[in-house]
Amino acid sequence: QVQLVESGGGLVQPGGSLRLSCAASNSIFSTVAMGWYRQALGKEREGVSCFSSLGGGPFYADSVKGRFTISRDNARQTLYLQMNSLEPDDTAVYYCATNPVLYGRNCLEPGGLEYWGKGTLVTVSS
Repeated sequence: QVQLVESGGGLVQPGGSLRLSCAASNSIFSTVAMGWYRQALGKEREGVSCFSSLGGGPFYADSVKGRFTISRDNARQTLYLQMNSLEPDDTAVYYCATNPVLYGRNCLEPGGLEYWGKGTLVTVSS
């Protein structure tokens, strides 16, 4: 059983920055697909950024390209999401998720992910 724990969410003003972290328990962290997904109130869950299996990627949703950066620390089994130039439309619950096998941009599709964290709320508001 894989456990994922997100942290780093909070309230930030438009134009501000936040860094999310996701601590993972899986021993094959460096080879699996992992990513960040978000769900705003009343909207469907969407992919934000991810690494595909065997170190592919990263891949980004068009809405966050140039503003968000995903990274991973294999030694700490931790996934990060640096979010800059935040906008009110970025307000959502952000989830970390993983699946052993997902190749290419398929890792951006939430339906393909098997294990999920409980999420962390990001609110962008003045």
